[in-house]
Order: sequence, then C-alpha cells, then structure tokens
Amino acid sequence: MAQQISFPAIDGAPASGQIALPGQEDRAPAVVLIHEWWGLTDHLRSVLDRLAGAGFVALAPDLYHGKSTREPTEASQMMNALDWERALLEISGAVYFLADHERVNGNVGAVGFSMGGALCFSAAATIPRLAAAVPFYGIPSRATDYTRVKAPLLAHFAARDTWAKPALAMALQRELTARGQPMELHVYEADHAFMNDTRPEVHHPAAARLAWERTIDFLRKHLGTEARSSAPAHFPMNAL
Repeated sequence: MAQQISFPAIDGAPASGQIALPGQEDRAPAVVLIHEWWGLTDHLRSVLDRLAGAGFVALAPDLYHGKSTREPTEASQMMNALDWERALLEISGAVYFLADHERVNGNVGAVGFSMGGALCFSAAATIPRLAAAVPFYGIPSRATDYTRVKAPLLAHFAARDTWAKPALAMALQRELTARGQPMELHVYEADHAFMNDTRPEVHHPAAARLAWERTIDFLRKHLGTEARSSAPAHFPMNAL
C-alpha cells in the first residue's frame, strides 16, 4: 500500500510523494514513477502498488504539491503552469533518495505516463544516476540534449495519438540509434493514455497488458542485482 513520504529535491528544497515497498525483505531495485497531467491520483497510487507487487521499491513524486484533478481543462492549466526545471529537481531528488534507501539495491529507473513520459525523457537526459527509463506516450516539446542519455530506453506510444505522435518517437529513436544509444520503441493500435484503466474511453486492455509485461521485463533486466549501475553514487550538481 502506497504511503506518503517526504524527501529532499536535489537542491535541498523539500519535496514529497508516495512510496510503495515490495513484500520481500531483500534489497530490491527501485523505480521513480512520474505522474500524468492529472496529478498524483488514486490511479497512480495503484500503479505504485503494482510496481511494488512486481518487486520494486516505487516512489511517485508529487509534482503538483498536493493538487490533482479529473477535469481536463484544469489538468491542462496545471501542466502548463508546471515549472519543468523544478519538477526535474524533484525527480532527481527522488532518484538519489531511492539510490541510498536501505531497501534498494542501488539501481534506480524511471517510468512516466503522458506528461510524465515527457519528463521521463528529460530525466534520462539530465540524471546520470538513472539505470533505465520507460516513457509512455509523452515526449518533451522543449529542446532536450539527448546526447547526454546514458540509460537504456523503452518507449511505448499509441498509433492514434495526436499529442505524443509516434512519428516524433520514431525520429528520436533514429537519432539515438545513430549515436549508439539504445532505445526500444513499441507503437500500439490504441489511443493516448491506453494504460489508464480508470478511463474506459481510451483504456486498451490488451495493449496495456503487453506494455506492462514489456516494462517489467525491461526493468528487471536493467535494474536487477546482476546489473548494478556504474553511474556515480552522488549527484553532480552541474548535471541539470
């Protein structure tokens, strides 16, 4: 069951979120879960619990600081008002908090949905401690230095998405592949937010199940105890 937690952003400012722990007592890999434009909702807490059930220590930073909504207009306003750099500082803090957590094996990945998917790409380009990143149907609209991506990427996009267009993901995959940076990309015959089982108008159970299985396998491959991160143990303050 996910619980409230406080932790420092990478610049020392206070941050908070929800954390869920796996049942076993051994050290486990960890995942930072980055929320959609709705905020840290009950749906995101259920995803945290699913990650914990799969054997991960999972932490979702609350980038809206206590706010969430079910209204698209309000969600759009909150997303557009989000301080992107502040959000990355809090995500970075979550990564390094987990890396030092007593229940964690030292390996930390990130998973993000929609707005969180875009932030997941940005995190992969700015946080050297990440050992894997899995963005779902989101890509940054702002300039991003993808030459700095060190972690392997697994990206999930929807064929009928008019916001996070698959063509953008395909172009990024070609760019990264040309530099020898691994990015696995899957495009599903589904709509944007097909993973969100609280939205029956877009939820696609078959695509969601396959994307989740691929995600868990990918995270276990890159975050398991046999694949300890070679990134620096402490965050270099000039990385953002």
